[in-house]
Amino acid sequence: MTITIKKSVVAIMKCPRCVQRIHRAAASCPHCGFTLADADARFGAEEVRIRCLTDSAGILRRGDREKVELAMEKITRRFPQVFVAIYTGSLGEVANIRQFGFWLLNRSAFEDVPVEKPNEAGILITIDPESKAAGMVFGYLLDPFLEESDTFECLSRAHAYWLEGRYAEGILRALNHLDGILRKRSRQARRDPEHFERKVMPPTQMGDLVRRIRAGHRPVVQQEETSEVVS
Repeated sequence: MTITIKKSVVAIMKCPRCVQRIHRAAASCPHCGFTLADADARFGAEEVRIRCLTDSAGILRRGDREKVELAMEKITRRFPQVFVAIYTGSLGEVANIRQFGFWLLNRSAFEDVPVEKPNEAGILITIDPESKAAGMVFGYLLDPFLEESDTFECLSRAHAYWLEGRYAEGILRALNHLDGILRKRSRQARRDPEHFERKVMPPTQMGDLVRRIRAGHRPVVQQEETSEVVS
């Protein structure tokens, strides 16, 4: 099953600071002035090297990590152009988890993601167990297939489990719901491809920093089994 992404008009996103609707191509939020440079000033502009599953908070046991990684790989096999990342950590006074997730997805060089796969095709879940907060952001290449309400639904599936400290179970629930959403949209796109034209500007080239960091790592071996493709 194939999804064809075409160029069309600029898509809409919510500003990570004021949550007002803005064009993704806007250099800054017209409502509050927020920019990626503001996020850099708050969280840092240095190199960020992480893996797709980075459990800095130490909330996942070894067996849990394996289950979560399998669920992440399942989505990547179905949609080879997409990758899923999960970060857990104590953000303390630095965030606003929404702003942090926006910054992390834009500034990270994921060491286990192939060099040619841009962060704009990523989906990032951020969990702060201390503040009991979680957020989910996605790159603009996924705008035709995901909406803000989808991220809310995914996190809602996990919320009750996270409140009880059952983080792995919550993550698996969220990933399972995400997988279902992407599969549903892929079927809809096959029936009505024009409706799923990519609603963003042409993607920019991956930053030299991210490309250089990723190039220093062994490429990920591509999975042969794929049933659905995002192209």
